[in-house]
Amino acid sequence: MAPDARPDGEGPELNDTIFALSSGAPPAAIAVVRISGPQAEAALEALAGTLPEPRLARLATLRCRGEVLDNALIIRFPAPHSATGEDVAELHLHGGRSVVAAALAALEAMPGLRPAEPGEFTRRAFEQGRIDLAEAEGLADLLAAETGSQRRAALALAGGALSRQVEAWQARLLSASAQLEAALDFSDEAGVGEGLPAAAPTMIDALVEEVQAWLGRPPVERLREGIRVVIAGPPNSGKSSLLNALAGRDAAITSAIAGTTRDLVEAPTAIGGAPFLLIDTAGLRDSGDAIESLGIERARASLAAADLVLWLGDPQACPCPERAILVHAKADIAPAVPGADIAVSSLTGRGMGELLERLIGRARPLLPGEGEVAINARHRAALAQCAEGLGEASGAHDPLIAAEGLRQARAALDRVTGRSGVEDMLDALFGRFCIGK
Repeated sequence: MAPDARPDGEGPELNDTIFALSSGAPPAAIAVVRISGPQAEAALEALAGTLPEPRLARLATLRCRGEVLDNALIIRFPAPHSATGEDVAELHLHGGRSVVAAALAALEAMPGLRPAEPGEFTRRAFEQGRIDLAEAEGLADLLAAETGSQRRAALALAGGALSRQVEAWQARLLSASAQLEAALDFSDEAGVGEGLPAAAPTMIDALVEEVQAWLGRPPVERLREGIRVVIAGPPNSGKSSLLNALAGRDAAITSAIAGTTRDLVEAPTAIGGAPFLLIDTAGLRDSGDAIESLGIERARASLAAADLVLWLGDPQACPCPERAILVHAKADIAPAVPGADIAVSSLTGRGMGELLERLIGRARPLLPGEGEVAINARHRAALAQCAEGLGEASGAHDPLIAAEGLRQARAALDRVTGRSGVEDMLDALFGRFCIGK
């Protein structure tokens, strides 16, 4: 794909000079305006009169048509040693609305400059090879992070941890491919089809094992969407009250009338720094009410998709005991329930601390470990294709077939870092970023 045009041929060209407010919305103490592209230094010189030394901040009076806009710090980062790989300039302004508006208006009036689109600075960094696609996805995740676990996983991905692993796999794949090519070069003497080089199968099998281990890691989607905790049981067992107590807010309507909850009620929350999606469900019972029956059907479907279940009914009737914490709810007024794991009261708070600890303990194995790189659905699909190609190479007796399997594995790894086959998803990815990033 050409670096100066979008994959679909539409939209503004990527070699324009762009600008945007890259810090928070004013008013603020400081506002940072970033400029990137071939006219960045000319725009900075037009405002400040002269250019500072590269990568050294300098105080300057910014003017437009003779009017003083602000006394600001200015910095320039010549290509290719900049965040985007292009010439970049920054204006560190006083963060008042009028100051920011005046600076942006002055830039927009300059020929060849235009406001940046969401994610365009990061997209240019990708197009210029400053970051790869996996690192760009990590930055997008970092912007959306709401919990400590999400932040740490995003930082690992943005920092290139997955990219470095892929690079190491690629190096070993190239070594295995070189051995096969050597075997093929001497095929007239040795005969094509007489088997792989002696060291190749062991190398390929080791790669398969490592890739499969990565595929077995907890997915990053659980960090983004939260551990799905379904609260289920018979009508009027205290499910909605427990949801509200865990969420710390009145997310669900509570009532002494059985069957109050007819549909799923979802409440995202963070517990112990980990994300959870709490789901209240309709009470499970036989019902002749068509609407309640529909709610019960949805409750059963939600149970099937749950990561964890808080079961508030008879422990013997729990439909998924392997994923359940058996809860004796309303412990302040209801008699003890034999076989329950824990007794709680949403009203008095009894047992709630222990329940939170149990949830965190059960959730920990379902989430990526601290410091562990978490992969998303796109990464998993590419790694699965890599493993498939490696398996084909490992099982082949003909070096030609094995070489093709290794080529497919290398191509799949290229899709992880964005070297090939990703044009159709770039707009969607960079559209997740804010303007100025």
